[in-house]
Amino acid sequence: VEPGTQILLEGSNAPQIYTVLEGMGLREKTLEDGRRQVINFVLPGDLLGLQAGIMGEMQHTVEAVTRMRLCVFRRESLWTLFRNRPELAFDLTWIAAAEEHFLGETVATLGQRGGIERVAWALVKIFLRLRELEKGTKEAVPMPYRQQDLADALGLSLVHTNKTLARLRTRQLLNWSEGKLTVHDVTKLAETAEAEVEPEKQRPIL
Repeated sequence: VEPGTQILLEGSNAPQIYTVLEGMGLREKTLEDGRRQVINFVLPGDLLGLQAGIMGEMQHTVEAVTRMRLCVFRRESLWTLFRNRPELAFDLTWIAAAEEHFLGETVATLGQRGGIERVAWALVKIFLRLRELEKGTKEAVPMPYRQQDLADALGLSLVHTNKTLARLRTRQLLNWSEGKLTVHDVTKLAETAEAEVEPEKQRPIL
């Protein structure tokens, strides 16, 4: 799919489920007055559409930020998977549990972390995940998102987000420009976020 494509729409009852093989996107929810909440950042290995597969319809939209390549499954095949492939059913459960864990961390971040801690936390998470996926180098990974996307994910204004990124850059912790995120010291960036550098667990891919 091309950048800007809405892969899944909030309120839709899509018959497909997707595994992201390449590219990056966003999960987002729009309020009636047009305000947007970015739920999280879609990266390779993520499973899209499980919510509609279980609950009947999507409660958020998934949009491509870069060109993406997806593996497409029929939603009805889920039940065959649970009946006949218990090892894959466990992988699916693992993915759902990992999403629940991440959203719990996100709630704690939005509720308890200050602005600079929020930005540092989000960039640590994205950086480590992309590095685990072997995207980029040890210090630099692709970061095609906009500052507005980060602001909408963290409940901050664009101005606040911009100033916070400038503070982190002045401290020589990171630099985000021209679609690339460079982290000079991930441990210190994690300390700024009041978080720990945790190795990524091996994520199953369906």
